Amino acid sequence: MEPNSWHNPVRAALQAGQPAFGVTITTPSVEAAAHAATLGFHFLWVEMEHSPVTLETLRLIVLATRGLPAAVFARVPVVELWTAKRVLDQGVSGVIFPFAGTEEKAACAAAACRYPPAGRRGSGAGLAIRTWPLPGNYHDSADEEVMTICVIEEASALRQIDDITATQGVDAIFIGTSDLSFSLGLRGRQDEPALDAAIARIVDSARRHGKFVGRPATTPEQVRRFMEQGFLLFQAATEISLMESGARQLLGPLGIGR
Repeated sequence: MEPNSWHNPVRAALQAGQPAFGVTITTPSVEAAAHAATLGFHFLWVEMEHSPVTLETLRLIVLATRGLPAAVFARVPVVELWTAKRVLDQGVSGVIFPFAGTEEKAACAAAACRYPPAGRRGSGAGLAIRTWPLPGNYHDSADEEVMTICVIEEASALRQIDDITATQGVDAIFIGTSDLSFSLGLRGRQDEPALDAAIARIVDSARRHGKFVGRPATTPEQVRRFMEQGFLLFQAATEISLMESGARQLLGPLGIGR
């Protein structure tokens, strides 16, 4: 790789108006993650909120995917400076913050991913420096290339949505449609007018403030429909779901399996 040639593939796709896809990694299998990084996805969504993936496994995934096409992003459990610091110092190039439903949380997320004076990230990135794909000044490169993604998944966030989406340093707004549905009293159901209205309001606010918007999508048909609504950032299925899908394609026509 030539010096100064690396750019975050997710940011590059989004800035070009192209969709960016992340496969969700939920198991502590470094080999599965490394293979997933070769399949065409723009990034690995390493799930550390809802899965047993640890910091040690995250670091091994970063090591195993060096030079592979997909970037490594991590969803941390909570919006705190220290949770972001720990995954950034393993070498990830994107942090996904759940339940970032207030202006204060969005500002905390943005600050956690940038060094002073723009942010509040600590400077102990010795491991990240050794695996960062761009030689030279890690701190400047990280400030430029790390992506900050805030997940909106509570109905209460709608009251502050313009303040959240206007937060400087937040790159993308991701809508956690399942939790948002639960928060609206819909028990996770997706085809509901109240949920559609909330999603449309978030998308409108994000786009007015120059933020990319994302949501889960598991089929090409969903992706096409959501792109028409303004979405470009997509969380794809988990590695377990993809395994199940492949098994059904093989075994289903034979009357085997479930």
